Amino acid sequence: MTKVISVNDFVLKLTAEGPMLIGGHCRSCGNYTFPFLPGCAKCTGTDIESVGLSSSGTLWGWTVQGFAPKSPPYLGDNNPETFKPFGVGYVELPELIVEARLTEAEPAKLNEGMLMQLVTEPLYQDEEGNTVVTYAFAPV
Repeated sequence: MTKVISVNDFVLKLTAEGPMLIGGHCRSCGNYTFPFLPGCAKCTGTDIESVGLSSSGTLWGWTVQGFAPKSPPYLGDNNPETFKPFGVGYVELPELIVEARLTEAEPAKLNEGMLMQLVTEPLYQDEEGNTVVTYAFAPV
């Protein structure tokens, strides 16, 4: 039997309530990071806790990835004949702004300030037939 697994459990947790991004929170200055970093870029402190980030926010800026990225490091479909363009954008969460894949690839359907919700998207099938997913944001 195949299952759905996260491309990186240190970045994305799949929970019963839905997907959750994992970031860092500096206990010294309150700064948030994504992904989790062992040190704080704001105060250089090392008292960092792993935290789940908010799953909704607003679109801050975007573009469309219209051609297959190089693999590696890209893990998805990079065959020019089957590749499907995807949106990439900055989503402002209450804690910080994250760069993410978007489920919408049509620029005319995206607007600055629109509400976005964290979802998962299939990225590829692994050797055992499991569906490996990554995080993305979808318009609400």
